[in-house]
Amino acid sequence: MPFPAPLDHAEAVVFDAYGTLLDVHSAVQRHAAAIGPEAQRLSETWRQKQLEYSWVLSLCGRYTPFWTLTERALDYALAQHPSVDRAIRADLLDAYRSLDAYPEVPGTLERLRRDGLRTAILSNGDTAMLDAAVSAAGLGDRLDAVLSVDPAGTFKTAPAAYDLAGRALGVAPERIAFLSSNRWDIAGAAAYGFAPVWVNRTGQPDEYPDLAPVRVIASLDGLLAR
Repeated sequence: MPFPAPLDHAEAVVFDAYGTLLDVHSAVQRHAAAIGPEAQRLSETWRQKQLEYSWVLSLCGRYTPFWTLTERALDYALAQHPSVDRAIRADLLDAYRSLDAYPEVPGTLERLRRDGLRTAILSNGDTAMLDAAVSAAGLGDRLDAVLSVDPAGTFKTAPAAYDLAGRALGVAPERIAFLSSNRWDIAGAAAYGFAPVWVNRTGQPDEYPDLAPVRVIASLDGLLAR
């Protein structure tokens, strides 16, 4: 049976990691009782600053490993929410190294590979943090490649970051379906020439109308649905 669009012309499916395969808020959720009522806001600030730092550095033409940005973003979040005991910092960083995968992720990856498609991660995460996360989530044997932007020395949405996927897999951009929960990442993938699929897990409004996804799904379950 032929694949549904956009997989009908794809040779590989490449995934963003953080927020797409891995729940970035699961680190704080594990320690929510110790953090207290600021837990959700702390997690949101941590994620917002982590991404903001990557964008600012890219625009400045500079690069710092994503794990360092993750630490700096957590420090900012703790300063922004002073009611949270800073002693939780080490526990939160340990938890971030082993984030929970969304429940449908293993089965979707298995199905794609069983049906003859190559699978990979392309992430802003540096190699060490990605290796730890993939191992903790038990996804290693379901992926053909785990790619960090480290070799490019810049973060997504820079074209040099997206170059890494086709080069590693030996697949032309138009034959790569790229999935991300981050709308800005989808915009970058569309500009680059991938077939981007937005995993809109939280029902966010659309944006970047000139750089649209080819499909919008609520979770990875929708990728193979007709």
